[in-house]
Amino acid sequence: MELNGTMEEDSANITDLPGQLPNILIDTGQRNENETYDRAENREVEHVLVLTAKATVMGFIILCALFGNLLVIVSVMRHRKLRVITNYFVVSLALADMLVAIFAMTFNASVELSGKWLFGYFMCDVWNSLDVFFSTVSILHLCCISVDRYYAIVQPLDYPLIMTNLRLGAMLSVVWCSPTVMSFLPIFAGWYTTKEHLEHRKKYPDECVFQVNKLYAVISSSVSFWVPGIIMIAMYYKIYREADRQERMLYR
Repeated sequence: MELNGTMEEDSANITDLPGQLPNILIDTGQRNENETYDRAENREVEHVLVLTAKATVMGFIILCALFGNLLVIVSVMRHRKLRVITNYFVVSLALADMLVAIFAMTFNASVELSGKWLFGYFMCDVWNSLDVFFSTVSILHLCCISVDRYYAIVQPLDYPLIMTNLRLGAMLSVVWCSPTVMSFLPIFAGWYTTKEHLEHRKKYPDECVFQVNKLYAVISSSVSFWVPGIIMIAMYYKIYREADRQERMLYR
């Protein structure tokens, strides 16, 4: 009797299964939809957190660049004893780095946060030109500082005659004017890249990629990096040799 009762219950359950199947499928579909929605919501929250972290870090770096370089400029301008030839190069370098933070890093931050270029075709050329310009200006400042230190240490008696205010002005003029030849002129003329890239940029103005051709890459890297770098290495090597010579003379 018990066996017959169990078989009747199982038969009843099997009989009811087709009626319960739609409800089971509906519940499963709802759970899948809820899980998909939760995953999408989690991805959105993660995306917002990543953007917030990026914005915080980039904003902090830009503010440090601005106020750090501004502090250098104010310090030299306020203290008369700091107004020497070398520090004028440092002030000019600080100004260049501060302008990098304003005109280059801010645009770069907008691209990183939005994922695309927001300012159109013309401003893309402006941004690339400013980036190349100020980077070259900064490197040329370092080159001038190495030359100034060479004369101050290796030829200290001739230093006041060589590094005059007139020569300082001439060197700074070259530093600030010459990079236009490698930045604004070739970029706005379209010499820096290929025709295919220029056509691509016109079709997709929300992209701002600085893609250069071989000729521009060789010339710009030579003018903006290799030549100043070689000069700096030569100057500091001579400074090292002079410092080593003077040290050996002291211990004789």
